[in-house]
Amino acid sequence: MITNDNIIALATPSGAGAIAVIRISGKDAIALANPFFTSIRGKDLNKQKSHTIHLGHITENDKVLDEVLLSIFKGPHSYTGEDVVEISCHGSPYIQQQIIQLFLRNGCRMANAGEFTLRAFLNGKMDLSQAEAVADLIASDNEASHQIAIQQMRGGFSNEIKKLRDQLLNFASLMELELDFAEEDVEFADRTQFKKLLTKIQRILKRLIDSFAVGNVIKNGIPIAIVGEPNVGKSTLLNALLNEERAIVSDIAGTTRDTIEDEMVIGGIGFRFIDTAGIRDTKDVVENIGIKKTYEKIEQAQVVVLLVDAWQMATHEDKLKTSIKELEKIRTKYPQKPLLVIANKVDRLDKEQIKDLQSQISGLHLLSAKTGQGVETLKSRLLDFVNTGALRNSETIVTNTRHYSSLLKALEEIEKVQFGMEEDTPSDLLAIDVREALYHLGEITGQVTNDELLGNIFANFCIGK
Repeated sequence: MITNDNIIALATPSGAGAIAVIRISGKDAIALANPFFTSIRGKDLNKQKSHTIHLGHITENDKVLDEVLLSIFKGPHSYTGEDVVEISCHGSPYIQQQIIQLFLRNGCRMANAGEFTLRAFLNGKMDLSQAEAVADLIASDNEASHQIAIQQMRGGFSNEIKKLRDQLLNFASLMELELDFAEEDVEFADRTQFKKLLTKIQRILKRLIDSFAVGNVIKNGIPIAIVGEPNVGKSTLLNALLNEERAIVSDIAGTTRDTIEDEMVIGGIGFRFIDTAGIRDTKDVVENIGIKKTYEKIEQAQVVVLLVDAWQMATHEDKLKTSIKELEKIRTKYPQKPLLVIANKVDRLDKEQIKDLQSQISGLHLLSAKTGQGVETLKSRLLDFVNTGALRNSETIVTNTRHYSSLLKALEEIEKVQFGMEEDTPSDLLAIDVREALYHLGEITGQVTNDELLGNIFANFCIGK
C-alpha cells in the first residue's frame, strides 16, 4: 500500500459548475504546485504559511490555464496529515482536465477511491469508524442520517468503544501478568471488580447492538409496503404522499403489475414507499407474478400499510368481510410486523357510515388519497413506528453492518469470559477469550486491521475523498 507519493483528484462533482476544487496531497504537494502557480503578488508557495489562500494563475509554458485560488495546508495539520494543496478553479470540465493532466505529467498520480481519507486514517488523523462516517455523511439524505454520521465522525462512537477497550485491556494485562507468576499463585486482577466491568461492558454492547435496528433503517430508509385489493387507491395514495404523479392511476383493476418504489423524508427520517400489485384471485399470469412480488415486498418491509376501500365496505357487506379476512390473513402470516389499516375514499361517506366502519375495524385510519384528507396525519403515524428516542437523546446509534458484526462477536467473547468466571476457569483460558473480545473491539476503530479490510472499506468511497 503506497502512501508516500503525491496524489491528485477532483474533489467536487464532475461536470460543469461555477467552481471546481482539485486536491493534491503528498510530501511534495506544495513544491509540485509552485512552478505552475503564478501569484498576482509574486509569492513563492514554498515560503507561505499553512492554512493560507492565494490568488493567481495556473500556467504551463507561459500559457494561462485559469485564474484560481490556491489553498495551502501543511502536514500534519491537514485533512490527510500530509501537505495538501487545493486549487479552486472555474468549473469548466475542460479546465478541470487541463489542470489535472498538467500535474499528472509532473509528479502526481490519480488518487484511488477514498485515498485521501485512507491517508487521514493511516496518518492518525481519524480512526476507522470516523473514516467510514465520512462516507456516510456524504451519502446522508435526511436529517437523522446526517445527525448520526456527524456524531460518529466527531468520535462519539469511537470514544465509547475506546473506553471499553482500555478498561478491558487493563484487566487483560493484569491477567497476563498472573501467568508469569503462576507458581506463586497470586492474583493481580481483582475478580470482583472484573465481574463488575464485564457486566458493564455487556450492558453497553447490548445497547449498541440493539441500536442497530433503528440505525440501519435510518441510514437506508424505512421500507413501507402499501398493499390491498386492486383499485382501492394504492397508487393514488403513493402519489399523494410523494406529492407527484409517480404511479399510473386508472379505474381498471390490476393496473399496477409490478412494484413501484420511491422515497421521501418525514420528520427528518427517510421512508421508502413500495406500491405493490393488488392482491386478488386472478387467472392473469402477469398479474399473478406481480401479486407474488407483493408478498415478497411485505417480507422485506419494516411496516405494512393495508389499504381498504371505505366506500365499497360501507355499501357492500361482502367487501367488508373480504377486507377483514385479508386483514386477519396478513396479521396471522406476519405477526411481528407493524400493520397500519387505512380506509381510503372516506370523502364519499357520511358520519354514520364512518362510525360504523370504525366499530368494525379497530385502529382504522381514515383517509382520502384523492382530496388529501388524512395524509398529514398518516405521516405522523408512520413516524410513531420509528423509535427516535435514542436519536433525540443524542445516544450512540450503530448504522454500520461491519460494526454490528464486530459488536456481536465481542459480546459473545465477553459472555464466554463471564461464564468462565462463574465456573472458576483458569486465568490462561480466560485470557484467550478476553484477547478475542479486545480484537473484535479493535476491528471497529482500526486498532486491528489489514490491507484487505481497508481495501473493501475505501473502495466504496468516491474519488477525491
